[in-house]
Formats: sequence, C-alpha cells, structure tokens
Amino acid sequence: MAGEVHRNAADAIGRAKALIITSGAGMGVDSGLPDFRGEQGFWKAYPMYARLGISFVEAANPRHFISDPAFGWGFYGHRTALYRSTEPHDGFQILRRWIERFGMEYFVVTSNVDGQFQKAGFEEAKVLEVHGSIHHLQCLDPCSGAIWPNREEIPVDPSTMKAMRFPLCNRCGGVARPNVLMFGDTSWLSERTDRQESSFETFLEGHKDCETAVVEMGAGTSIPTIRRLSERLGRRRGVTVVRINPREPWIDEPHLSIPEGSLAALRAVDTILGSS
Repeated sequence: MAGEVHRNAADAIGRAKALIITSGAGMGVDSGLPDFRGEQGFWKAYPMYARLGISFVEAANPRHFISDPAFGWGFYGHRTALYRSTEPHDGFQILRRWIERFGMEYFVVTSNVDGQFQKAGFEEAKVLEVHGSIHHLQCLDPCSGAIWPNREEIPVDPSTMKAMRFPLCNRCGGVARPNVLMFGDTSWLSERTDRQESSFETFLEGHKDCETAVVEMGAGTSIPTIRRLSERLGRRRGVTVVRINPREPWIDEPHLSIPEGSLAALRAVDTILGSS
C-alpha cells in the first residue's frame, strides 16, 4: 500500500507544472529540530521550563519581553543559535532537484520561523513565513514599523534560561523582540509577512488552472494554519495535495496521504522519480 501511494505522489509531482511546498514544524525533525509537540516534547527539549512548570504557549509569549526581557530572550536566543547551527536535511535538496528537473515554478509556505528553507537555497522571494522569522527583529513597543535582520549574538545561561545580553531597538534604544507571531501577541509587525503573502497570491493568480502539486510536510492539527491552507489549495482545479505526516496524515481523496516522516517520504518518492 505504501508503495502505491508513493507512486501516485511521484506521478502527481512528475506531471505538475507548479509546486507549492507547505510546511509545519515536523519538517525540521529530521534535521534534529524539536517540534514542541505536546508539553512533554517541549519539556524534553527545554528541561529548565519543565522545572519551572512553563509550557510552550507560556514561553512563547511577548509579555516576558515586557516584564523580564532577559527571560523572554532566553527562549528565543537559544532558538536563534539552534537554527543558525542546524543544517537542513537532504529532503530540502530533494525538493530543489524536483523543481530543477521538471522545470516547475514553485512557492514555499511555512509556519516555521527557523529560516531553514532559505538556508537550504530556496529563493527568499518565493517563501511565505506565515508566523514571521526569528532571523528578523522589531521594536517591542513598537516605536516604528521597522523590521530589520537579526545579526545579534544572544548568549543564554541554560541554568536560568535568561539571555546574558539581548538586542535593542536601533531607533529608540528600547528592547527589541523577534519579528515572530507569538501567543497572545498584539504588537507583532506583520508588514514583512504581508509582502510575502502578496507575492504568494500573485503566484496563485498566475498559476490558476495549472497542474499543481502541493507537498505538505509535518503540519499538525494543534495549530492547523498550514493544513487548512493545503486543503484550500486542494479545492482548486488541477491541484493534488500530498500530505506527509507520521501521526496525522489523513486527507480526503483524491488527495494523497503518506504516513511517514518528511525525509523518509521524500526519499521514497524521489527513488520512484529517479532524480537522485
């Protein structure tokens, strides 16, 4: 049965003129990144927060930057360093080879803030980061609409999960924060993401009625932004969705469900396509 769905996926990708890659946190697992699935998964990655009884939702909350910026930056500073040091797994290159081999136009839509697609060589202009990017900063207030690249080194004391120094706004000198949409966030500046979304809508308009494959990887139901997008795209004429997810793979026919991790599924489909 697994072989059949891999063949069907390979067929959909091989005949597509456009490829839309949609991705959630599960895409990074094969690179060694945590996906924060459930509190136990989060606490395994960050045992200090388990000792403090702080959940992922509580850690990823902008109020910490107001009450204790060093603590707020502890979580995001550690993640910044982690994402900078992590090399994207081979699945990213498999996707790039398909794009090149079949001459497909493409766009990436991800809920991840890790910048791994750009690091793997995907064009910045063809990536939509729906929750923003940890590699960009903004003022906490914010004092202006400015968003700028995060080139800061943010050392973190793992015993307290507090940053030993953290970024400041380059305009007002106040605390800076990641340009990331957090839980309960009312001060996130969305302009950068809005521009990306406009580019994506232009892409969709230019490829309507075009044979298109949507390859979705690691997008769960707890924050279903990416799953809903894939399903919305799947209602367009000529679109086939390939959902890759080891725990929550279900999707209605005629779309395809592969109950595996991202790298394993991409390798299996790649073997059939013969593009290795």
